[in-house]
Formats: sequence, C-alpha cells, structure tokens
Amino acid sequence: MGSPKALLPYQGRPFLDHLLEATRHPNISVRRVVLGLHAETIAKAIHLREEEIVVNENWESGQLSSIQAALKALPTVVDGMLLCLVDHPLISASLVSDLIAEFYSSQAPIVLPVYMSRRGHPVIFSAKLFPELMAAPLDVGARAVVWAHRGEVREFPTNEEGCVLNLNDPEAFARIANPQQRPGI
Repeated sequence: MGSPKALLPYQGRPFLDHLLEATRHPNISVRRVVLGLHAETIAKAIHLREEEIVVNENWESGQLSSIQAALKALPTVVDGMLLCLVDHPLISASLVSDLIAEFYSSQAPIVLPVYMSRRGHPVIFSAKLFPELMAAPLDVGARAVVWAHRGEVREFPTNEEGCVLNLNDPEAFARIANPQQRPGI
C-alpha cells in the first residue's frame, strides 16, 4: 500500500481512527490495538493510551498471531472479543452496536455480519472460545475456530457493504477513495 494500512485516510482521518470511533460502545470496556510492522509510526500518529497498545513482534506469522497477542493482553474476565481488522475499516458504530446486541441476546459463541450472503467483519468471539483461538493452527487462523463451530455461528444480516470490503491492495483502496469506480454502486 506504500504506507501502513492503519494510517490510510478514510473520510479525512486514518482507518484506525475510524475503527476506534466505530467501536466506542458501552459494552466495550477494554480495548487493545495490535500493532506489528509499523508499530512505532502508528502509535505516534494515533492517540492511544499505553495500555491499549499491544505490539506483536511475531506479526510475520500472520493474522492469528495478532489475535493471540490481543488475547494474551486482555483481562481474565471478559465476555468476548470484537475482532476488527484494519483492512476492513468501513464499518459503522451502528453495525458494531447491532452485533453486540445480537451476541448478548443470542448467546452464540460467534457472531458475524453477513452482506448479500457473504460473511464479513467484525466478528465477535465468546471468551469460551479463547483457548481454541490460542491453539488454532497459524496457517488456518481464526477460521479454524469458526469452522469448528459452524452450527453455532450467528449470522447477522446487514446492508453495510463495508463489512465485506477487504482493503489490502492499492486498487481496492482506490475504489473506496473514488466511489464512482466501485462496481454495482
């Protein structure tokens, strides 16, 4: 991308700032932001409290290593984890609120949004699944836990396309930066 994804601009502010704002919710009492390759640059650019920052020195091992770093940094008593990916920043506070409400009302171990039959992000994992996330194979990642609980996953239908937009290359970023180039919109 040419620069850290977390700092790419979206609606006048970095992706990470947008995600932090979208995830402000009364049921989210602990927040951890896992940083890897550009940890120092991102930490300086985004206003985070020191206890919110988790540096994953093993970031090259993939996404699951960051999830595991976050889990290790959480307090021992939490209900679950709302997992937001920096390359899926186009989510709203409304979607986050809906997913949290669904998590508590359904008591499902995994809650995730679905846009036009496609599963997206963010995903909520119950704390009961943390040991499985810690033991999941790095090459498969958190999907291994989702697959192991496929009959218990609660899918939340949404009209927010942002939950399925993976912005991990310059072409995808250019499409959201210039909405006229997005197909179907």
